[in-house]
Amino acid sequence: MMMGFGMGVWGILLMVLFWGGLVALAVWLVGLMFPAADKHPNATDRPLSAEEILKIRFARGEITAEEYKRIHETLQANQ
Repeated sequence: MMMGFGMGVWGILLMVLFWGGLVALAVWLVGLMFPAADKHPNATDRPLSAEEILKIRFARGEITAEEYKRIHETLQANQ
């Protein structure tokens, strides 16, 4: 039985394999360009301490210097 432009079943199968392979290649390349967050080279397995989180929040500008000092003193008093 002829389908399409006279390609037959084998022609359609080859066309599907070709385009499927091309899409798979594109997905693989995008995966290489944008690696997952859990593969970050600086990631560690241990959880961050309260002081490390405090330093990160201060560095990002999420808290002010006064808030940093107050929280740091509270953490030091509770150790």
